[in-house]
Amino acid sequence: MKNPLRQIRRFSRNTGAVAVEFALVASVGGFMILLLGALEIARVLYYMNSANEATELGARVAIVCDADSALIKQRMQQIFPALQSQNITIEYLPQNCATTADSARASCAGVKVSIAAGMRINTVIPFVSFGFDMPAFVTYKPREAMDSANCT
Repeated sequence: MKNPLRQIRRFSRNTGAVAVEFALVASVGGFMILLLGALEIARVLYYMNSANEATELGARVAIVCDADSALIKQRMQQIFPALQSQNITIEYLPQNCATTADSARASCAGVKVSIAAGMRINTVIPFVSFGFDMPAFVTYKPREAMDSANCT
């Protein structure tokens, strides 16, 4: 028959190892959570930068293309593929100056391209259903050379 005191001493020597193993596993788990969080923040910032760049390009293309040219939205969607056409607004200023290409060249002062607020970005972290609603993005460009011949 085994001595019960010897078994108690043997278990008491192992309790420190369990604490060390728990500390190692907890620190690795915490590091993984921080890593995934940093990656998600970077992804959201990437989407926001892409939306900003898409409005910049849209305004540059709109200033040289005819009003309501399909190329404007296509170029914006090349930079930001998650962008839907219904979220894009192209406005020539002053109001109703771009009824024709000639009137746009003669009377428009500039163009304002915007992406509507509320586009939802969902996380890709498993078991976390968290999303971010993007703000609106607006870019205004003054008329430089409203010429449809350069719309490429």
